[in-house]
Amino acid sequence: MADSDDHRGFLYHLHHQPAPVSAVQWLPSTSPFHRHAVLASPSALQIHSLSSPNNLHLTSSHPLSSPITSLSCPPNPSSVTLTLAAGTSTGSLHFLFVNPYDGSFNSDSVSVSDKSAFHSGPIQSIDTQTGSTGESITVTAGEDGRVNIVTLGGERVENIRVCESEGLAAYTAVKWGSEVEFVTGGVGPGLQWWDTRRPGGAVAQFKGIWGGGMIHSMDIHPSRKHTCVVGGSAGTVFAWDLRYQNQAVELAGGSKSRVLSRSEIWEVKYDHFAPLISSRNVLPVMVCSEDGFLAVLNQDEDPVQLLEEPCAINSFDIDPQNPSDVIFALEWESIGILSRGKEAIAMD
Repeated sequence: MADSDDHRGFLYHLHHQPAPVSAVQWLPSTSPFHRHAVLASPSALQIHSLSSPNNLHLTSSHPLSSPITSLSCPPNPSSVTLTLAAGTSTGSLHFLFVNPYDGSFNSDSVSVSDKSAFHSGPIQSIDTQTGSTGESITVTAGEDGRVNIVTLGGERVENIRVCESEGLAAYTAVKWGSEVEFVTGGVGPGLQWWDTRRPGGAVAQFKGIWGGGMIHSMDIHPSRKHTCVVGGSAGTVFAWDLRYQNQAVELAGGSKSRVLSRSEIWEVKYDHFAPLISSRNVLPVMVCSEDGFLAVLNQDEDPVQLLEEPCAINSFDIDPQNPSDVIFALEWESIGILSRGKEAIAMD
């Protein structure tokens, strides 16, 4: 493990792993004394406990036969267990059940893998939310151009096909906007807004701000569900406001805004730790990139660079219950924990 403090109000710790990590996510916590993160390796899901940024310990592991492409685990106040959803490169979706107190996997699991009724190729993105009666509702987007909604309630699993593009489109990102609405993006610059109450196709579309490329990630703030932030090719990050469907607010890349990176933006998330400026239409956003940047973007300001690593940062997650802490996965088989704020320096 290597520790580094660059005297900018935060410190970070690197934890070397025995295998590459494709995705990371904090698990919802029951108390500040039971913090866990899930790591997706090529052949397994691993849960690690975190007592401090420099103490990361493997608590449990669950093998999977296919590489994992996407993770999602929302809080569920009505259940004593967490439901962790994982999409794979072979088109299967797995539901695993986790004890939030000790980070252990339950022995039961549920899988959806019918290639004719589900996905025939890699699942590129998933997002899970908890329904009004405690059920897990997962939207999946695939390279095969299919979008599905899978509902898991008790022992019942229901799959509904929302979109079948028959090879005319490929979806690479998806995000819930509300209990009944979600947004998708994919190969090409466009976004599609869907409403499950209005079947038959997307209810709104945005053509994008660049001529080509791919969308890799998107996020929607729970207090501003009409605005979606998007990260994609050529270092492009922008926000799409449903109230102004033909416009976009450029945050990085593109033709007019400040440049952070010219490579792929692999992940974008709203940053609940960064100071809010009420006059801005777009709240602060954190991004990671192929050329090793972890940065915070604010509308009409230069990027605030947190880290610059010598390899790609493939994935990151901000702890929703302690947003000063960020976990991220490096291409060179390492996991990083970054703690922001003066209180983080005192922890060591």
